Amino acid sequence: MHNRLASAAALTLSLIATAASAEGVRTEKNMSLDLANQIAAQTVATCTANGYNVTATVVDRAGSVRAVQRADNAGPHTLEASRLKAYTSASAKNTTLAMMEGAQKNPAAANLVNIPGYLLLGGGVPVKVGNEVIGAVGVGGAPGGHLDEQCAVAGIAKVQDLLK
Repeated sequence: MHNRLASAAALTLSLIATAASAEGVRTEKNMSLDLANQIAAQTVATCTANGYNVTATVVDRAGSVRAVQRADNAGPHTLEASRLKAYTSASAKNTTLAMMEGAQKNPAAANLVNIPGYLLLGGGVPVKVGNEVIGAVGVGGAPGGHLDEQCAVAGIAKVQDLLK
């Protein structure tokens, strides 16, 4: 009886160890340089067509910059604003406009503005493959965060066929 119990315990431990080692390596989708460049270019082109001089920054799933495009006459502040919006969106897996509105309406969410690197202004939009966030685009420079967001959404829509 004791041997059977010990054998069962050993088998259980070996199965647990096997399952744990199977979880050690993950496969994740991520943002390629080509995709990031296409999103940035399409986003800036959309805003330019609407008369807005913006910067678009695209980050990967970890919030690291993959591509930046700055339109002629875009203000110098738009570089950092677009990067922070992209980082915030990728980190939170949400649009920065939704986060800003949530922080304004919900006192418990108001502290989001204190997270280092977060910028709660409209213009950051996650890039998704299915439900998986693989990065984000941030836009700065249009006369309103809602307009920055519209350009970001349009930029992502132009490459939707690649997001599979």
